[in-house]
Amino acid sequence: MRRQRIQSALIAAGLCAALAAAVSGSAYAQSDSGAQKVQSNSSETCTNPKPGGKKLSDMVVGFSQSENEQNPFRATETASVREAAKAAGVKRLLYTNANANQAKQVADIESMINQGAEALIIAPNDSTGLQPAFAQARAKGIPVVTIDRLTAGTFCQDYITFLGSDFYKQGERAAKALADATGGKAVIAEIQGGYGNTVESQRTDGFAAGLKAYPNMKIAAAQTANWSTTEAQKVMEQILLAHPDVDAVYTHADTMTVGAITALRQAGKLKGVKIVSIDGTKEIVTDIDQGIVAADVETNPRFGPLAFKSLEDWIAGKPVPQKQIMDDALFDKTNAKSSLAAGKVY
Repeated sequence: MRRQRIQSALIAAGLCAALAAAVSGSAYAQSDSGAQKVQSNSSETCTNPKPGGKKLSDMVVGFSQSENEQNPFRATETASVREAAKAAGVKRLLYTNANANQAKQVADIESMINQGAEALIIAPNDSTGLQPAFAQARAKGIPVVTIDRLTAGTFCQDYITFLGSDFYKQGERAAKALADATGGKAVIAEIQGGYGNTVESQRTDGFAAGLKAYPNMKIAAAQTANWSTTEAQKVMEQILLAHPDVDAVYTHADTMTVGAITALRQAGKLKGVKIVSIDGTKEIVTDIDQGIVAADVETNPRFGPLAFKSLEDWIAGKPVPQKQIMDDALFDKTNAKSSLAAGKVY
């Protein structure tokens, strides 16, 4: 089945290398040393046509989480929003979790609007499907900040900004890291995220583009594991049976890397396979320090401070960049131990 490439060009087209800024300097900065930094802001902005009115501290804000918080990324993301809401002194923070159900996320958002939400922070579950909820928010003049995944909609109408990583670049960096780990020669298994969202499509395309510089690195198999540890283990087992010569693995997320490692260990092949992942969780960065994983491209989930700063600027009538792209680190054997000690991972 051909993978969907919904909105795949949007992120890549909007990456402007300008206005680098540290989120840690904002009023909503988190206490840990892993606070986000902005790599680039789009030149296009959204500005509130009717600034003033209520202060953020007097408002009810709703946060729609997309997935189960057993995933460290989602747990850290939610904690960041809660902490930033407390720092901002918002009147009330409403919270819902769609548990990877698109219809539920729409219903969740509509419910928060009915409960009096005056601003929304949304971590979209998919690349499309939130239009009914956006329409309700727009009808009531509710500003929406989207985080992590870009979803279908119109800037300045459906949402005022998108905060996230350059997923295409992450794929390119993963290819370079895997080439460095293998000496530029490898038979690769790629374990992909859920099809139909920008994260999966961009990480797939970026990795493929990055491999073009290494003609002796070939993808033997590429299959989705839907961001699941359990599915990733099964996928890795199947790939090893079909392609016993696999000696390198690229996964789209640390949750899936955990499953791949289990399958490789049970097959007795862990020591002979180089692994590169994306996320930057404590578990996988620890594996880097222990020599199990070669590298991990960071995706920093601490969106809370920047999300509330964006809402604050919108309320005040200040221009808000339509896209705010994060500066993500690369964890490898040179910095894994120090990054763990400094609390840069989650």
